Amino acid sequence: MRSRVLYGTAAAVALLVTGCGSGGSAESGDAGATTAAAPGAGASSAAAAFPVKVTDCTGKETVFDSAPKKIVTSNASGLEMLLKLGAGDRVIGTGFPPGKGTLPADVADAGAKVPVLGDMVIPKEKLLGSGADLYVETFADMGGMGGGMGTAPTAQEYQAAGIKRVFLHSTACAAVAPAAVRDLTGVEGDIKSLGQVTGTSAKADALVADMEKKVGAVKTALAGVAADKRPGYFFFDFDAGTKQPMAVGNRQVANAVITLAGARNVFGDVDGDFKPVSWEDVVARNPDWIQLGVRNRGSDAENKKAFDDAEKFLREFPATKGLKAVQEGHFVRIGSELTTIAGTRNADTVQQIAHTLFPDQVKDAQ
Repeated sequence: MRSRVLYGTAAAVALLVTGCGSGGSAESGDAGATTAAAPGAGASSAAAAFPVKVTDCTGKETVFDSAPKKIVTSNASGLEMLLKLGAGDRVIGTGFPPGKGTLPADVADAGAKVPVLGDMVIPKEKLLGSGADLYVETFADMGGMGGGMGTAPTAQEYQAAGIKRVFLHSTACAAVAPAAVRDLTGVEGDIKSLGQVTGTSAKADALVADMEKKVGAVKTALAGVAADKRPGYFFFDFDAGTKQPMAVGNRQVANAVITLAGARNVFGDVDGDFKPVSWEDVVARNPDWIQLGVRNRGSDAENKKAFDDAEKFLREFPATKGLKAVQEGHFVRIGSELTTIAGTRNADTVQQIAHTLFPDQVKDAQ
């Protein structure tokens, strides 16, 4: 199993968690986070209102009568959202901690102060004994991890420890996502859901409004680009290994990012978040552009080297050196985390990709 909710971890670890993360909203525009606010506290409420109801991936409800005081996050995706919401001072621990340079500059210092409860999955005993009253879950059911990754607490054990859970629907519910994800409403729903639960709805609304403004500007700029003129786009997950490529499927948030940026995910017909494919599959789809998907190494110099290594592989590997994108030097250098991990910066990535592919239409990029 593997999930792209990992910040700065080895590809070998990522391969253990496939399918536990990623996915998102339905193609219809239904919010990925199926949060149901209490009467009078609508999805765009600017003020906290309790009780607040949220649902897991199966629709089971959890009710919050007040904002949590001690929060643990399963990984850096939920941590970043909470930091951006201004609730970072309530986070008492995280698993899969953010690597150096992976958090936005405005919250990096606060994120570095959050205690690390697990370099990967937080051990069951440590999570239950953390004193948390909320666990923000990105992986859905960790019981599927097995082996050295440990087992997940049962619902009864969470209850006994006084811990309620919030699931990030845009990343935790891929297995039950009803349709391809082609917009960021699932991510935006998660941000609003966390805003309701933590009593930071006004900030959540502001973050979502900023995302919608950025994506809306790209949509307007590319309104004249016909569907058959959208270039084919391949996200090359270099850190997952080069022996067998890992394709981004249509339930992964990256599919939405690519689509909104005016491109066509060449593996957009793959149902699911990530799927191992063959180089023959990649060659057959002959993408016009290739994103060099590498995780943040912590410095500009190390990141440049990683991008250079990924490009060098594609230029020299017999199966890929003849691809149209490789021949034309159509490489996009944007880190994996900004594309495949749900968060406010997905909108920035939409702008960056669109600006690279359509520089005449999309003049500005973050």
